[in-house]
Amino acid sequence: MSLMAPSPRRLRSVLFAPGNRPDVVAKLPRSGPDGVIVDLEDAVPPAGKSEARAMARAATEVLAREHPELAVFVRVNAADSEWFADDIGALGPWLAGVVVPKVESSGQVGGIADALARGGVAELAVIAGIETAAGVHRVDSLLTGPVTAAYFGAEDFIVDMGGVRTSGNLEVLYARSRVALACRVAGALALDQVVTAFNDDDGFVADAAVGRSIGYAGKLCIHPRQVPLATEAFSPSTEEIDAARRLLDAFDAGEGVVVVDGQMVDEPMARRARAVIAAAD
Repeated sequence: MSLMAPSPRRLRSVLFAPGNRPDVVAKLPRSGPDGVIVDLEDAVPPAGKSEARAMARAATEVLAREHPELAVFVRVNAADSEWFADDIGALGPWLAGVVVPKVESSGQVGGIADALARGGVAELAVIAGIETAAGVHRVDSLLTGPVTAAYFGAEDFIVDMGGVRTSGNLEVLYARSRVALACRVAGALALDQVVTAFNDDDGFVADAAVGRSIGYAGKLCIHPRQVPLATEAFSPSTEEIDAARRLLDAFDAGEGVVVVDGQMVDEPMARRARAVIAAAD
C-alpha cells in the first residue's frame, strides 16, 4: 500500500496539551519531546471549543516558528462531530500534521482528505486515532491517503468494547498488536497507547517496553515527566548498538554460519541489526 502524504518525522515521544491552555502549550518544548499535540478534543469541553480553536491556532504558529525542530500537531474533534469542519478550517501550514480521533471507516478517511483540501491544508499528514472496536476491525483500510501514522487509544477502545481496563493490559493486547501490525504493512508510523498513571515511572517504562517489542515507534505522553522515559524507551540503548555492530561486523566478514555472542546469525538478524544502527543514526 502506498501512502500519498509524507510520513511524519521520528516521533519517539509525543506530548499532549489542552488547546484552551496557551500557557501550557508554550511550555511543551521544555521536556524535549519529538512531537507535541495540541488537543481540541477530549481536553476541551463543548462550550469552549470555539475559543480553544482560536487559541490553538495562535499558540501553534508561535510554537512552530520558535521551535522548528519540534513536530507540532493539532488533534481536532472526530470527523462525525459538529466541530470537525471548523477545526480543520483553523489549521495552518506551519503544522507537521493533524490528529483525527476515532477514525472508523474508509469513507471517513476520504472525508478527512476532502476537508483538508477545502481548508487549504491538503499537504498536512494525518495521524489517525484507532480507538474503537470498528476502527481496530477495519484498521487495514484506514491507513491510506493522507493517513501516514496511527495511534492506538486503549482507554476509549476498552470503553467501546464494554470491557474492563486492567494493569496487565491483556484486554487490549490483541487490538494493540493489530494496530501495530497494520501500520507495519502499510508503512505507517505506529504510536503506542498512553499511560494514565503519570506518576508511575516504572509502570510507564514497562508499558513502553511492551509497545516497542510489538512494533511501535513511539509513545503518546500526557505529562512532561513521561517524555524522557518514552524517548529513551524507543531509542536503541548503548548495549543494543554495540551488539548490533558486533553482529554486523561478524556477519559481513563471515562465510556460511556465523556465531556471535552465543547466537547463530542469519540474514533476518542482520536486518534487525541494521535497523538498530539506522535508528541510532
